[in-house]
Amino acid sequence: MGHEPVLLHPCADALVTNPSGVYVDVTFGAGGHSKEILKRLNANGRLIGFDQDKETFGNALDDSRFQLLHSNFRFIDRFFDLLEIDKVHGIFADLGMSSMQVDDEYRGFSFRFDGELDMRMHDSGPTAGELLDALSETELVSIFSEYGEVRNAKTLAKAIVSSRRSQSFRQVSQLTAVLAQLWRGNQPRYYAQVFQALRIAVNGEMQALEKLLRITRDRLHTRGRLVVLTYHSLEDRMVKRFMKNGNVDGRQEKDEYGNIERPFHIITKKPILPDKSEIQVNPRARSAKLRIAEKK
Repeated sequence: MGHEPVLLHPCADALVTNPSGVYVDVTFGAGGHSKEILKRLNANGRLIGFDQDKETFGNALDDSRFQLLHSNFRFIDRFFDLLEIDKVHGIFADLGMSSMQVDDEYRGFSFRFDGELDMRMHDSGPTAGELLDALSETELVSIFSEYGEVRNAKTLAKAIVSSRRSQSFRQVSQLTAVLAQLWRGNQPRYYAQVFQALRIAVNGEMQALEKLLRITRDRLHTRGRLVVLTYHSLEDRMVKRFMKNGNVDGRQEKDEYGNIERPFHIITKKPILPDKSEIQVNPRARSAKLRIAEKK
């Protein structure tokens, strides 16, 4: 399947409020959203793209208003300083995997292919296979239950620890052989939950998202927009809490006078969801939720 940007027009419409502004797409990927954002900018507008996956750089856009940087979005603060940018008018994030990553049989993101059990979106750090070999049973339980909401996380972790005594985890087929004996409920869904949990752990996705959200408090202009697409409940819950209270813990912060501080005005009281026609064209969109907030 080719790349189909999710909720393309709602995302770009929500993000760009000033055609002459400076905007950031922290998850450039195949560039679909960035192309649409650029259409809404005039000659003075500027768009900065970030992506930690070097494979995306073949999609770089030939536009003088656009700049693509190779980095995880948790580090955008330091690039703003290098580029002498204080604040921007909007920050957009399309979280999760790109279609290119899922469909690459050699990178281990999908249980449909027997590639290397890698799952890294970057060039450094341990692979998914190395994590399965190195983590304790308790740590594996935590990853599967927290990041994948796997129903039998304890049983799965125990089976992995037992299996790795005879051979290291290197190929996707080694993991799916374990899953084939343990899956509960809907098989593809179970496999997807396990692979999601591992991918999140390998790439530190929740920690990176928390860092990004905190950065937006200081780096958005007044009335600047934060526009985020999420694909699972962990991401969505973190984004929802942050937009409501300005932190990911859900706690209410108060100023010196006891007034509740809310740095953002929530544009979407309920998330925007793809309609049936979009999901038919792009099944990846079925779990997407779009949330929008404006900096006060």
